[in-house]
Amino acid sequence: MKVKNLATVGLILFNLNVFGQKNPNVLFIAIDDLNDYVNCMNGSIKVPTPNIDKLAQKGTLFTNAHCQAPICGPSRASIMTGLYPSTSGNYLQLKDIDIKKGSKALNKAIFMPDYFEQHGYKTMAVGKIYHNGDAANTFDEYGGKFAWMGPKPKERFNYDPSKIDHKVGRTQTDWGAYPEHDSLMTDFKSAKWAVNKLHQKHDKPFFLAVGFVRPHVPWYAPQKWFDMFPLDSIETPPYTKDDFDDIPPFARKVSDAPMMPTTDELIKSGEWKNAVQAYMACIAFVDAQVGKVLDALENSEHADNTVIVLWADHGYHLGEKNRFAKQALWERDTRTLLIFKDVNGNGEKKCTAPVQLLDIYPTLIDMCKLPSLELLEGHSLTKLIKSPKKKWNYPSLSFYGEGNIAIRDKRFRLIKYEDGSLELYDMKNDPNEWNNLAKDIGYKKTIQRLTKYIPSNWAPLSEYSKYNFNEYFIEKSKL
Repeated sequence: MKVKNLATVGLILFNLNVFGQKNPNVLFIAIDDLNDYVNCMNGSIKVPTPNIDKLAQKGTLFTNAHCQAPICGPSRASIMTGLYPSTSGNYLQLKDIDIKKGSKALNKAIFMPDYFEQHGYKTMAVGKIYHNGDAANTFDEYGGKFAWMGPKPKERFNYDPSKIDHKVGRTQTDWGAYPEHDSLMTDFKSAKWAVNKLHQKHDKPFFLAVGFVRPHVPWYAPQKWFDMFPLDSIETPPYTKDDFDDIPPFARKVSDAPMMPTTDELIKSGEWKNAVQAYMACIAFVDAQVGKVLDALENSEHADNTVIVLWADHGYHLGEKNRFAKQALWERDTRTLLIFKDVNGNGEKKCTAPVQLLDIYPTLIDMCKLPSLELLEGHSLTKLIKSPKKKWNYPSLSFYGEGNIAIRDKRFRLIKYEDGSLELYDMKNDPNEWNNLAKDIGYKKTIQRLTKYIPSNWAPLSEYSKYNFNEYFIEKSKL
């Protein structure tokens, strides 16, 4: 019996040596401020994204995925710690170095790269992974210390709130064709760095994170990307002037972004199509950079033993609801892109279950055959990756400030605000969220059912987590 066992062990070791390492590598691709205009999604606008589409065809595309906070810092903090904002207190913007200072629950939290390192992985990153890149210093190797949002022209082209009397606060929002060459763009440099790493040999499994900045503002890209989208061919997103007539006053407070342009303002100035064109150009540009990384993996010795996840940190309004912004709890703000590809390459799958970016951490642990981590609040998506129509009992939860939450199931979106006011939308029949059903008695049971998912305990807002351009959040930060 012992001989048989030893022989079995020897065979396993032989196979590992011949056919590769036991644990798969991870290629972790993050894209900033990307909404559902990606071609493989069902957004109101479809931008040609052949490289992202190709990955979706080879893997599982989650078409109803949502962030945990509709702004970069807390969304990425949630992804990388595996904790809801209601547990961490990281509801608003924050620096990487302050992520684990928000609440007692964070004392035990383990950053995703650290967990993979604990289990024998080499971790590498470039670009925007956390809000400040890797200022939390969690990767073994971090490259790409390039001009963060650059390059930028000496003067803005189309939008500068400091020159508009009624605007309050700062934003990098602007749009136009700049610079002259792709090679000057930060994302071009990040892709080049990642491609180089994928061509190298590694003596242990690796976790390679590649963070792309575009289409985050400013919406700058070289002219050739703008040329793909002639202005006379652009259709603007759905917008109605009376959209806010049936929402509670508190919703306006929470979603106020006083430094950003409004749809009405851009209609008046004739710049709406120009802004949409610039956003589309940035999507096309970043898709090309994603393609370089995916091609490098496909042509490397790591191709058959690497798990891929591609995600965007939240959505973005491009004129819907009179907004050019994120920072709210509506569908366009929280719905985002999420694609997984396992090493078996069982692809061409779409899943409509309501999933979360919070689920990335436990899913990668599962896919890489690592021990489970009980602290994580998300759920592994591996069963949905294999069988997209399998029953899924969890909604997605998105937070924007203490006491404000959106609960999304397969069909409905319920938003509850700190003052108790509600919005309810039937996303199947009203994808633009134009008809608030919260006061309709016929939906009382739906509201009761979704309300049960609201956390009973909320961590107080971290003193390190702030948003200084919205009066409501400024007051909350003072408490």
